Amino acid sequence: MPTQKTMNGAAAAGPVKSAARALDLLDEIAANGPGTQLQLSTRLSIPKSSLHALLRTMTDREWLQTDPTGSVYQLGIRSLIVSSAYLAGDPVLARAAAVMDEISAATEETVNLGRLAGTDVIYTAKRESVHPLRMHTPVGRRLPAYSTALGRAILAERPAEARAELVPEAIQALTTHTVTDRGVVLTMIDDAERLGYAAESDESCVGVRCFGVALPFGRPAMDGISVAVPMSRLTEDREAHIIETLLSVRSRLSLEHNNSFVR
Repeated sequence: MPTQKTMNGAAAAGPVKSAARALDLLDEIAANGPGTQLQLSTRLSIPKSSLHALLRTMTDREWLQTDPTGSVYQLGIRSLIVSSAYLAGDPVLARAAAVMDEISAATEETVNLGRLAGTDVIYTAKRESVHPLRMHTPVGRRLPAYSTALGRAILAERPAEARAELVPEAIQALTTHTVTDRGVVLTMIDDAERLGYAAESDESCVGVRCFGVALPFGRPAMDGISVAVPMSRLTEDREAHIIETLLSVRSRLSLEHNNSFVR
């Protein structure tokens, strides 16, 4: 039987290389799309000879699958099964479902739920707009938190020093309208703390304005909700209505959350 010392020593030795490579491979394809063995070898800086056995194993286990030519690798059905199990078992998604339905009915626009992951937000659920012209943000998409309304609202829940650590010195533009001045972005996050919501226009999707609030399901908040509206149909009255809806929901959830601890 391994002693605590040897177990600690194994842990201290670092991750298992083959397991780390398998996870890196899944992350890479999820983030940047399918690729051939040569393309994935280049993208991951893994020798082609080492990657061959890994690709074969992961394809056999259905974590990956190939296109009809057998040369391009993409995520397989097992990836869907595991991600679906995660979404089904996530408590925040269950709590937020009714809230998303409420906001969707009130605004008739695209509603997104997202979670902070490092310096990014990952979209975990959505409700589609009733209008044909809408924002397309697939579940699972990852975007920089500091360049999205939803992410800025979550960052605004943190102390100034903590939020500053999550905004890099060099901000990569998602569109030609993305604010890349770090000082300006930090001021926007400060404004979100003061106002209770964050907003952005054209920064993550051209032609779309987003409004976001953090959900008070944790301290600090890790999840948030946003409403995305094509600017072609956004009026001052609609903007005011969307903001009022989000703030009202946020206020009610905060009260419910605080009362749950009092009891």
